[in-house]
Amino acid sequence: MKRTALTFLVATALLVACNDNSGSTTAGANKDSGNKEAAADQTMAKKDAPPTTMPDTAAMRKAWENFMTPGPMHTWMAKTNGTWEAEVSQWMGDPSAPPTKAKATNVQSSILNGLYVSGKFSSTMMGMPFQGESILGYDNAKKDFVSTWVDNMGSGIVVMRGTYDEATKTLHLKGKQSDPVSGTDTDIREEMKMVDDNTYTMTMFGAGVDGKETKFMEGTFKRKK
Repeated sequence: MKRTALTFLVATALLVACNDNSGSTTAGANKDSGNKEAAADQTMAKKDAPPTTMPDTAAMRKAWENFMTPGPMHTWMAKTNGTWEAEVSQWMGDPSAPPTKAKATNVQSSILNGLYVSGKFSSTMMGMPFQGESILGYDNAKKDFVSTWVDNMGSGIVVMRGTYDEATKTLHLKGKQSDPVSGTDTDIREEMKMVDDNTYTMTMFGAGVDGKETKFMEGTFKRKK
């Protein structure tokens, strides 16, 4: 009886030991797997994280100085300062129909250390007074022009960007404007060509009733002396 009991106790001990070893092995495997997953997560986090090295202070200062200092394109913009007068043609629907004509005045002046040119435009449209204001700048960081426009015949802000072509003396701008009918954005484009120091042409294009680009305004502006 004692021998039987002893044999049972030994078998039980061996079984428990085996179970413990199996559990330890499984736990170890799970631990190793968990460690590998944690390491992988840390590697991905480090990969996605922004660089922690700060730019050199002198380099940052130089970049900001360049960003805020007027350059050659700002000098070119300043040449458009003054009072300009024109008779503009306007198409309000059918581009094949004769345009309406209206007198227009545009007064431009440099602001904020010469970084921007502010424009104040006045004319008539559909027999009603039409007034608008623009801001034209050159972004030294992005290397392009940016223009904003607001007027009394809409509550949206037109934003356009573009470049100046020295060969043709033309500023090309394009962007988006609000369509009051659909409530969505439509394309708008402007070409401003400097004919000489006292003359420039301005042509505006937008989406027609068929969705295709059409000219809706143009004029030749003369500097008022």
